[in-house]
Amino acid sequence: MATSFNFVFLWLSFAAFLADPIACRLLDPIGIQKINGAWRNAHATFYGDMGGGETMQGACGYGNLHEQGYGLETAAISTALFNNGLTCGACFELKCQPGGHYTCLPNSGTIKITATNFCPPNYTKTVDIWCNPPQEHFDLSLYMFTKIAPYRAGVINVSYRRVLCQKQGGVRFQLNGNPYWLIVLPFNVGGAGDVVGVNIKGSSTGWLKMSKNWGQNWETGTVFVGQSLSFQVTTSDSRTLQFDNVVPSSWQFGQTFEGKRNF
Repeated sequence: MATSFNFVFLWLSFAAFLADPIACRLLDPIGIQKINGAWRNAHATFYGDMGGGETMQGACGYGNLHEQGYGLETAAISTALFNNGLTCGACFELKCQPGGHYTCLPNSGTIKITATNFCPPNYTKTVDIWCNPPQEHFDLSLYMFTKIAPYRAGVINVSYRRVLCQKQGGVRFQLNGNPYWLIVLPFNVGGAGDVVGVNIKGSSTGWLKMSKNWGQNWETGTVFVGQSLSFQVTTSDSRTLQFDNVVPSSWQFGQTFEGKRNF
């Protein structure tokens, strides 16, 4: 059965992840950046309930996945896939592969999910270490797991590949922080889905590079209060979109603004 962890445990695990030099390596050599590339082998489990309990929030920073548009079509991914948070927002296609004591659901086809969380390694265990390096693993929402395999299977073999993300509407920007520290969360990102760079420009500044804080949260120490904001967003396939004046000068912390474009 999949690892079930509450919000507090997730944050403790994520803190351990940040301190783990193995977890912090960029593992691009496994080929997860290539869209519609070759199928790779992995395992999948599930966590939470059919309504998505315990899948909300998470290490990518998206918060309530229903409100943000990701819903139940999500997964927590292992260290080998998480890429220190840079894979957050990427989309994957999975199909069940027969093996072991279970049978895949007949005619189940494939499912598509967005990476929205981190499945932390557990170095104290010697069995069921699905999320430990170098395992490529997907901890699916229960809703998605039961689309390809019976609940009782617990853990299954899957094959997977990166695919383009199909999102409704434009890229959205959530603003958090305080007057001296701005955090921007770009989400609902189509195309490659995973953001690798964000630049910001106020109505009184030039373009400034933001730094990744955690998950898909990007930060700057420049004061932007009272300025309209523009963004340049770059995804892992090196595509960049510019969103001019997407945030009005009257913005407040905690608000979300939607651009008119998507990848």
